[in-house]
Amino acid sequence: MMDSMYLYLLVMSAVTIAIRLVPLTLIRGEIKNTFLRSFLYYVPYVTLAVMTFPAILSATQTPTAGALAFLAGIALAWYGASLFKVSAACCLIVFGVELLLC
Repeated sequence: MMDSMYLYLLVMSAVTIAIRLVPLTLIRGEIKNTFLRSFLYYVPYVTLAVMTFPAILSATQTPTAGALAFLAGIALAWYGASLFKVSAACCLIVFGVELLLC
């Protein structure tokens, strides 16, 4: 059992190192393709959204509370509210909806 754990750690380490080193060794110059530059610019935001969205709906007791907080957060952010105001409003909405529904 312990041998397989070390093997898993070795494979995980090799994959992590490969993901970080291969682009550095293959791409030496500046990327001039505008499509590729814009794609790489938005990758961190998309990754964060993909990891965050399921947690928004499943972290609450009822998915309705998460969905309402998500919609309110989008609306507040769209109209220029700060990150603190958006997160505080979303927390209050989840608290209120779960207080009414549960």
